[in-house]
Amino acid sequence: MGSDFITLRRQDSKQVPMRAYKPVQSECKGIAIISHGAGGSESGYRYLGQAMSHFGYLAVVVGHQESGLQSVQEMVRGKTIAQGLAKLITDTKAYQARFMDIRAAKDWAQTQCLAKEAVLIGHSMGAATVMMAAGAQNQLTVPELPEYAAYIALSPQGSGAIFPENAWHAIQHPVLMLTGTQDLELGGLSWESRTEAFKNMKAGCKWLGVIKGATHMNFAGLGASQKTETITVQVIQDFLKGVQANDCKPTIQATDLNLSVK
Repeated sequence: MGSDFITLRRQDSKQVPMRAYKPVQSECKGIAIISHGAGGSESGYRYLGQAMSHFGYLAVVVGHQESGLQSVQEMVRGKTIAQGLAKLITDTKAYQARFMDIRAAKDWAQTQCLAKEAVLIGHSMGAATVMMAAGAQNQLTVPELPEYAAYIALSPQGSGAIFPENAWHAIQHPVLMLTGTQDLELGGLSWESRTEAFKNMKAGCKWLGVIKGATHMNFAGLGASQKTETITVQVIQDFLKGVQANDCKPTIQATDLNLSVK
């Protein structure tokens, strides 16, 4: 399954590169906007783009140039990689640029797909972007209003430099979070720190999946990622079916997956 490379202009006239995966079905079920992690690009997350197109969605992987590879390289100069990444993922302007990118992609996608449903998916820095969009309070004073039917965060963050404690308690929309037992935080915290948002959110179509052995970069489709990709795609499909049916009880049964729902 191929993709189309498209360049858009966002509201400040800067260009936004993206890859669009057209729905396999003739009828478009909805839009899926995919936001990459720090240092990523529109060419990544192919497995997600292809999976969402098979589910009937017009999937768009958005390129965030202000938090792409070149931006990471600039942040790393004179610092360690961890220091450079930490600076980038707490840069207010980088998130503001991300939301302009996403808005441009969503506006374009809605001209191509008549279905009203829109889903926002993000990994790592993209997961922080997703949670901000879902209504999580943040330390960076980046305001966003929820406007998606569902939110999917791969490798979500706990409280710290991006989110204060209890940042997620007001989120009302359906949210799926996925992490893995080898998905360490940038600062060295264990994967369990990534479960804080789930614990803080009120009940109402909130899912948390933990994949045994999954690393941070496996969710980006890198490394020995086939198992992580397969389970991730299966959980996303089950979650979205529940959202569409207004019945968020999971039906999936997968080895190496621990799924909590409230």
